[in-house]
Amino acid sequence: MEKVRLGIIGLGAEGGMYAGFLTDGKVNNMVLGAICDIDPLKRTMAVEKYPEIPFYEDYIQMMDSGEVDAIVTCVPHYLHPQMGIEALKRGVHALVEKPAGVYTKQVRELNEFASTKPELTFGIFFNQRTNSLYQTLKKLIEDGEIGAIRRTNWMITTWWRPQGYYDQSEWRATWGGEGGGVLVNQAPHQLDLMQWICGMPAKVYSKVKYGYQRDIAVEDEVTAMFEYENGATGVFVTCTHDVLGTDRFEILGDKGKIVVDGSRKLTIKRLARPESEMSSSMSMQDVMKIFMGHSGNDIYTEEVLEFNDAFGIQHISVMENFAANIIDGTPLIAPGSDGIRGVRLANAIHLSSWLGKEIEVPFDEELFLAELNKRIVAENKYPVNA
Repeated sequence: MEKVRLGIIGLGAEGGMYAGFLTDGKVNNMVLGAICDIDPLKRTMAVEKYPEIPFYEDYIQMMDSGEVDAIVTCVPHYLHPQMGIEALKRGVHALVEKPAGVYTKQVRELNEFASTKPELTFGIFFNQRTNSLYQTLKKLIEDGEIGAIRRTNWMITTWWRPQGYYDQSEWRATWGGEGGGVLVNQAPHQLDLMQWICGMPAKVYSKVKYGYQRDIAVEDEVTAMFEYENGATGVFVTCTHDVLGTDRFEILGDKGKIVVDGSRKLTIKRLARPESEMSSSMSMQDVMKIFMGHSGNDIYTEEVLEFNDAFGIQHISVMENFAANIIDGTPLIAPGSDGIRGVRLANAIHLSSWLGKEIEVPFDEELFLAELNKRIVAENKYPVNA
């Protein structure tokens, strides 16, 4: 196989972007094989824009057509596990959009089925893992540049969405249709990056506001506190009502600190000696120098790195990596089985808020699903999950 034929399920914003990359020849080892969407208007658009590409209204028919080697699921979150399983059943490689699902039980079922098909490629579209800044950050942490992690803080409030955004689709910002708000729609990449770079928290406590500044049932304001196995702590803040927005990620270690601003600039401050050693050996004169800003390079050195990945390059990189795994076994940057981790973190934040207490991770999946179903029933719009 020289090029992977990709079938796109859902020709919305994401699916349309991927179709454009493929037809423009921007993905080296992949071509557009077919498109599927249940909206008649999308058929009309696809026939006009991609006249040579087969179009299907039934994704099962597309998978069975022989026109595609792999699929990508650009559909509402609840459908990702189901479609991933159906593809793998048919010997079709599966690239699942983020999040992998709404709740860990359904994502676990996808992962367990995928494990029975090791000959097939199963990936998740965590394009931020290919971001050169976050790849550099991950390597810095793994290489021990700032030592053992003591604290993580990420404020990511650059997700401003007006009320009209939520009003454009009946399923959006509902428990039964979307499965949540900012945690499942806008912030899955950051939840994945935090655990990918810093590890999974062992405990989560959260304060979440539902319909705080928007007329929606789900969350538009989140403050979560983490505790890691080694005793380190963390804070994650996100919302969709800050039109000015902040994107700042700090990781403090015992040998320094790394700060990411705007997902563009990475500042590394390396201590000359571990903080614990400084605490036990420095005189108060030395301490006063630090307070007065006169410590100099004998305390720490600073390095600033700037990044500016071109638009679309991260998405293209995921697609190329996914295709390369199919063609020659190149290791996946984002294996599909990793998708459960970000879902688990989002579920823990929700569950802590619903129960008003700290949640240990992993948590009771059946309890989470029962609490989610209570909210779906209250909406009286969608079927209850099983």
